Amino acid sequence: MSENADQPDQAIRMFGADWCRDCRRTKAQLDELGVAYTYIDLEAEPEAAEVARDISGRTNIPVVLYPDASHQVEPSNADVDAKLRELHLV
Repeated sequence: MSENADQPDQAIRMFGADWCRDCRRTKAQLDELGVAYTYIDLEAEPEAAEVARDISGRTNIPVVLYPDASHQVEPSNADVDAKLRELHLV
């Protein structure tokens, strides 16, 4: 669900772009799992790229920011799944 989560402080935020294969894969995974998240499209909001870079220290995408303030950059499906389970989100 690429929509705003009900509680912004508890929301997953994903920074990505539609041209990015890894971004599309991670979005599809979150959607399939029914996990609430906010998608920040870096093409529509180019200024958000700085925010993503500040979070990760890198320019690679996607950047997935979790409610516990941890993040992953270009995560595999297994990495995302493990983190969601750790946070009891799936």
